[in-house]
Amino acid sequence: MAARMTVRERGTARAPGSEPIRVLIVDDDALVRAGLSMILSGAGDLEVVGEAADGSEVPGAIAAHRPDVVLMDIRMPRVDGLAATEILRGLAGSPEVIVLTTFDADEFVLRALRAGASGFLLKDTPPAAILDAVRKVAGGEAMLSPTVTRQLIAHVAGPGQNPGRRQALTMLGSLSERERDVALAIGQGRSNAEISQELFMSVATVKAHVSRLLVKLSLNNRVQVALLVHDAGLA
Repeated sequence: MAARMTVRERGTARAPGSEPIRVLIVDDDALVRAGLSMILSGAGDLEVVGEAADGSEVPGAIAAHRPDVVLMDIRMPRVDGLAATEILRGLAGSPEVIVLTTFDADEFVLRALRAGASGFLLKDTPPAAILDAVRKVAGGEAMLSPTVTRQLIAHVAGPGQNPGRRQALTMLGSLSERERDVALAIGQGRSNAEISQELFMSVATVKAHVSRLLVKLSLNNRVQVALLVHDAGLA
């Protein structure tokens, strides 16, 4: 039997009638899991393939269910979502991760994004926005709302705290001029379409630049690019 393709191998386009997006829910609160499952299962293009109550259960659940996207709680009793994210994002062909949080857990979210999560959702996010987030992340995008992301980074990092600036500037300096322009735009929360308009290039060209700069910087996704730009003091 042929191996199922990962989200990245399939690419961002999902043809009509294609397989539903497979979602794994990881949260120690049974009521939260039930609520998320009900929301996701009501969408015809999404399928909840499994649940886990702790980060320690994630590797087994990933192997058993092969999800495209994991909704990952941060605070769990034995293995938290940060540690679980770090573990699974180190695996080849790993699923995308959206961390679930409340603002009183902010101090962990930045670390989770650095570990390779594709974005975050507040637990009081409206159902339609949750569905949209899962679809976007499955399609290769990141949850990079400029307002919320900047607020989060400012809250977590704090003013004047930028210990990795020199390294970040060196990494960005390895890019071509256009790749750097694209990276800076990503750091400002711009979508591919917005970057295309601002830099006068096609969306396809923007995507090509994004792919190349991710490889050059050894990063997993656009969120990590945005954090790198922040570290360099250029956001």
